[in-house]
Amino acid sequence: MISQTGLTGRVIFKGDPGYDVARKNWDPHTDRFPKVFVFAQRTKDVANAIRWARKNNVPIRPRSGRHALETNLSQVNGGIVIDVSDMKKIQLNRKLGTVVVGSGNRVGRIVSTLVRRGFMAPFGDSPSVGIGGITLGGGIGPLQRTVGLICDNLLAIEMVDANGKVIHANKKCNSDLLWASRGGGGGNFGVYTKYKFKVRRAPKTATVFQITWPWNQFEEVVKAWQRWAPFTSTKLGSELSVGPKIGGNVSMIGLYLGSKKEAIRLLEPITSVGTPTKNIRLLPYAEVTKILLVPDPVLTQKFSNQFSSGFGRRPFPDKAFKTMREFLEKAEGNTTAGFYFLNWGGAVSRVAPRATAFYWRKADFYVEWNTSWVKPSHAAKNIALTRETRRKLQPYIVGSYINVPDQGIKNSGSVYYGKNYERLRKVKAKYDPNNVFNNPQSIPPAK
Repeated sequence: MISQTGLTGRVIFKGDPGYDVARKNWDPHTDRFPKVFVFAQRTKDVANAIRWARKNNVPIRPRSGRHALETNLSQVNGGIVIDVSDMKKIQLNRKLGTVVVGSGNRVGRIVSTLVRRGFMAPFGDSPSVGIGGITLGGGIGPLQRTVGLICDNLLAIEMVDANGKVIHANKKCNSDLLWASRGGGGGNFGVYTKYKFKVRRAPKTATVFQITWPWNQFEEVVKAWQRWAPFTSTKLGSELSVGPKIGGNVSMIGLYLGSKKEAIRLLEPITSVGTPTKNIRLLPYAEVTKILLVPDPVLTQKFSNQFSSGFGRRPFPDKAFKTMREFLEKAEGNTTAGFYFLNWGGAVSRVAPRATAFYWRKADFYVEWNTSWVKPSHAAKNIALTRETRRKLQPYIVGSYINVPDQGIKNSGSVYYGKNYERLRKVKAKYDPNNVFNNPQSIPPAK
């Protein structure tokens, strides 16, 4: 449909029915009121929306899965939100081992569609995250040590630029834009509409493990995990979480692309620590993906969060554990607050830091922590706790992950992108010289 304005697709202005539902994000306390939402059905709708925004001098925010971890990154007061979530095509080419997906697909949908056809797609820790955003920021997850980051599997893109022009990028054409799209973060260069990925045959079966320990064993478990997880088989991906002192525990979930017997042997250095409860099963690969991608509904999430993250180059010393303990004791109990670790290495580290925009290749592990709260009046103290913890952990981490944004980070460019930041600014100057696509931590064009 074409509205009077020349906007096409499903268009919802402030005051229209459906506006409040369109505003909802994963963070329930989203506090921005855009002028209009355009739910694009095809690339042309995106182009029309960008042209309209430029003509009317309205700020633009692209949105894919509504899973932004900060309240103001995919929405802006008085602006236009270009939402690609209706663009959900998935076209698999079995012979070439490639898939072309609309950037509005959620990760879970891609994984389950491909697994039914015998193929494996990398994923993070939530099925409701949009492929649009996770890809551009890197895309970490339990398969990364085997197949690389999500962005490492990106072969080509379709994007609409600041003039409403459709641009294609691959290894041969606009290769600088493809480079930047592999870890340069969403909302920087244009609105992405299609991705082409390399995919692999899925194994028939894999071993999935779910192991828990009492909260008070977290130090010995994390210490053992940091010495073991980064150096074990690259077919083993492991996510370790520590919840708040009140109501939390220590849990490890992950997969091994191989037999249960071999998994039990590989897990021994960590399962021999403390008093774990173990659940290790060999299952059809499709079942394994369901266990690892636990439903994470976007619109019924009750907690607000403040996240921060970094990359560990060596095991935490005792001082870092002291900081961790203080954080877990102060974080609100019985919430989703806590620490999360993911083992690094393997295929991630085999890519040179400058070969893609994703720079932080040489770590042992990834770490993130978040506070969670329900009452808006608790926001300030929780945000302060997350940021204070970052300050104290600074000596033991490098960088930060753009898909887990922390707007408390000053001069965030080199923190997110390391030594790739200046090159990203040049790519920005080429494709968006007037900085049409911007947000509080976006990449400014090079002068």
